[in-house]
Amino acid sequence: MVLVGDVKDRVAILVDDMADTCGTICHAADKLLSAGATKVYAILTHGIFSGPAISRINNACFEAVVVTNTIPQEDKMKHCSKIQVIDISMILAEAIRRTHNGESVSYLFNHVPE
Repeated sequence: MVLVGDVKDRVAILVDDMADTCGTICHAADKLLSAGATKVYAILTHGIFSGPAISRINNACFEAVVVTNTIPQEDKMKHCSKIQVIDISMILAEAIRRTHNGESVSYLFNHVPE
């Protein structure tokens, strides 16, 4: 794994579509911290978290691992205080409604439903 760029004295945010066993993302977090990052966060769309994932996250240097609720996380959160969940149900529902009614979905890029 090669780090491109300078993270010294900066907050690093890892963004990924999904994390399963979390080996790669935890390795990346360690690399960032070793390169001088002050804090490391992970932002994931789908937190699968199978096998050793929770143990790896607990032992990793993350300040927080933020995931959406596309996969239920209640059980995982009981074993890992670093996991935080963002509810995306309203935006998914609005995207489905707009698609069904033939309305613009790209409208949601600038107008997030509350």
